[in-house]
Amino acid sequence: MAEAYCVKCKAKKEMKNPEETTMKNGRPMMKGVCPDCGTTICKILPSKK
Repeated sequence: MAEAYCVKCKAKKEMKNPEETTMKNGRPMMKGVCPDCGTTICKILPSKK
């Protein structure tokens, strides 16, 4: 599972329903939902070269 920082809970949480997407600038990121509060949380991944 992917772990990211939830701004609302102010703690690192395991993402629920993580999916890898691409930002507008082409960098990859993981996007999911905080299991406690339901807020969308994101983690920027290292760029693939």
